[in-house]
Amino acid sequence: MTSFARVRTLAAPEKRGDPAVEVSGLVKRYGEKVAVDELSFSVPRGVVFAVLGPNGAGKTSTIETCEGFRRADAGTVRVLGLDPVRDSSALRPRVGVMLQAGGGAYPGARAAEMLRLVASYCRNPIDPDLLLDLLGLTSVACTTVKRLSGGQQQRLSLAMAVVGRPDLVFLDEPTAGLDPQARHAVWQIVEALRADGVTTVLTTHHLDEAERLADEVLIIDAGQSVAQGTPAALTRGEQPTLRFRTDTDLDAEALLTLTATLPAGCVAGSAGDGGYQVTGPPDAIGPHLLAAVTVWCADRGVMPSDLQVGRRTLEDVFLDLTGRELR
Repeated sequence: MTSFARVRTLAAPEKRGDPAVEVSGLVKRYGEKVAVDELSFSVPRGVVFAVLGPNGAGKTSTIETCEGFRRADAGTVRVLGLDPVRDSSALRPRVGVMLQAGGGAYPGARAAEMLRLVASYCRNPIDPDLLLDLLGLTSVACTTVKRLSGGQQQRLSLAMAVVGRPDLVFLDEPTAGLDPQARHAVWQIVEALRADGVTTVLTTHHLDEAERLADEVLIIDAGQSVAQGTPAALTRGEQPTLRFRTDTDLDAEALLTLTATLPAGCVAGSAGDGGYQVTGPPDAIGPHLLAAVTVWCADRGVMPSDLQVGRRTLEDVFLDLTGRELR
């Protein structure tokens, strides 16, 4: 796969100015169900903007309305200053779309043929062979789309979205089902787009991905905004946390006895991912706390592992805002 350091530009720079996407009071219904409920947000130009939410939160409905695939039942949507439905012909050359699950390609077309077909519609496309190389698809260039793996179809869909050098790209779950190497290749594409001034709006269930890539994050639940800001702003002020795992499950009673041995103000609890965490005031999270946890574990014959101290992550904030129950 070609190194991204050898690529000068993937897209034409986009001047900053009015928001790339502006949504005001958006409502989208399916029968009696309200999928998007008076949602408002704006996306500055030239940034990576992540839309996060649990399954059924309204993410895809919101994105598809911005893309012009669905009509709003109420509210207004403007994309690059235009109505995505009424002005679709004007927006089409300026907007790239990567559909969920790598859709959009003809199943019987070969991968390279499909990408070259899309490129032929564009005024100044990126070299399709370059994109195939960047995304590790050169070896399957002559393979039909229906015979590509799910991850290969995802990468082809991304290539189709950016080949026309768009001003704005919508990426719906761009790394779903990808292996680590492919996932990092997609991240590099997104970072290259941002470096060239292209606005990227993406949805993802990978919170670490959003924390790494996004300049700004919108968290929605039940079709409404519950938080918006930079990842740093959303996690700022959170209490520092000591995290650890054990070779033995700790029940609620054990966690209470652990809390009783900790410095004042510290509380032990489940981290929600099979591990455990201790939170407390900043001056209490230090060597004495680490010693107290390890001594408590040693007294009970419990082996702690993966001990780390840090502030709460975007995933912690997301779970606090949207709940930890399955949807």
